[in-house]
This record gives sequence, structure tokens and C-alpha cells, in this order.
Amino acid sequence: MASSAPPAHKPKPLPFIYQFTAGAIAGVSEILCFYPLDVVKTRVQLDTGKSDGMVTVLRKIVAEEGFGRLYRGLAAPLMLEAPKRAVKFAANDFWGKTFMNLAGESKMTQSLSIATGMSAGATESFVVVPFELVKIRLQDKKSTYKGPLDVVKTIIRKDGALGLYAGLEATFWRSIFTVRAQMPKAETYSGQLLNNFISGSIGGFIGTVVNTPFDVVKSRIQGAEKIPGVAPKCVLLLCTFGSELGPQIFD
Repeated sequence: MASSAPPAHKPKPLPFIYQFTAGAIAGVSEILCFYPLDVVKTRVQLDTGKSDGMVTVLRKIVAEEGFGRLYRGLAAPLMLEAPKRAVKFAANDFWGKTFMNLAGESKMTQSLSIATGMSAGATESFVVVPFELVKIRLQDKKSTYKGPLDVVKTIIRKDGALGLYAGLEATFWRSIFTVRAQMPKAETYSGQLLNNFISGSIGGFIGTVVNTPFDVVKSRIQGAEKIPGVAPKCVLLLCTFGSELGPQIFD
């Protein structure tokens, strides 16, 4: 009688603290590498005239303000990374279980994954928005703030604590895409890595195309001084920018 084949070994999932630490290290590394491009993006988005383009703006910042200006406001996203990761993991876990219970499902489906991601993203916005606001105020070319704490104190003094949540509506509307579920199931670890790479690349590209108009609106709201009695609306600003700039909103 032939012996049965031994069961395939399945790697144990990493403990939460390992996943959290790995995510935090990856996030900080990403910030340090790409922060200068984020500064350029914010400058282009805040420019209400004809944009010079990414490379030209980058050269002007270095030539006129010095290389260090490309890292002004870096403290805010670095301080944000740990609480953002914690909220993201907790929100994903909470909303995933909630939606599975509501749908009567025993495992996650694609539609539930999308609903979970969107809900977790909305939850995460409450943590992200104040840090994003501080970062954008410091990245602005016209910024005269001494540092992150000066930004926070000034906003609270002028607009109250809720002033730190300017741009929250636009942040909510930034979409979340799940592409990996569309990929064929990988049979090997290297195949899984390839799926992650492809899905991340496609999802990142599509997400950027869809998110950019809302990101421009968010930057404009957070970079502008609040006018008493006037509350900027995401949809109104989006329509205004679309009619004024057209496809340039993506440049």
C-alpha cells in the first residue's frame, strides 16, 4: 500500500510585532528616499499658475533655496509613520471582521477586501490629516513657520483644534484599489512575490491617476489660509480646478 504524501508545509504567519516593525522600517525608508519628490509634488499642486514641470521645480528649489529645503517638514511624516501603521493594522482587522460577520462569510472575498480597505483608509484619515497639514504648510515656498510645533500652535490659535483637520473630506475621497485578488493564485513563494510586485505596480499606477485630483484639492485646502466664514468644499474645488487646469491637474 503506497504511503500518503506528507502535507505541504505552510509557513506560519509572522507575529503582529514583526509585521508592524517591518512595515514601519519600510515606511520610513520610503519617506527618506522619496520625500524630495513629495516636496516637488506639493509645490506643483500649490502653484495656481502654469507649472514648470517636476524637473524644473526640483532644480529651482535646489538652486534658490538649497538642497536642505527638499527635506523641510520631514519630521511630520516620520512621526506619523508609527501611529499610521498601528491604526491601519487595527482598522483593517476591525473592519474585516465586521464586514465578514455582516455578510455571513467565513473568509475574506474580493468585495469584502475592497470595503475593508476603503473603511480602513477612511479611519486612517483621522490620524493622517493633521500630519499632512503640517507637512504641506512647511513644504510651501511661502512658508515662514519655524517648525512643526509652530505650525500646530499657529493653526490652533487661529482656527481652533478642528483647523488641524482641513482637507479631511478630500482625504476621505481618495480611492483604494485591490488588484492582487485579480491575479492567478501563486503556487510558490517566488510566484507570490511576483504577484505582489505586479499588483502593487498596477494598483499604484491606477491609484495615482484616480487619487491625484483629490490630492491636489487636499493640498490646496491645507496650504491655504482659512478665510473667516468660508468653508472650502472638496467637490466645488475639484470642479473649479478641473475647469481651470484640465489635464494639467495631473502634471
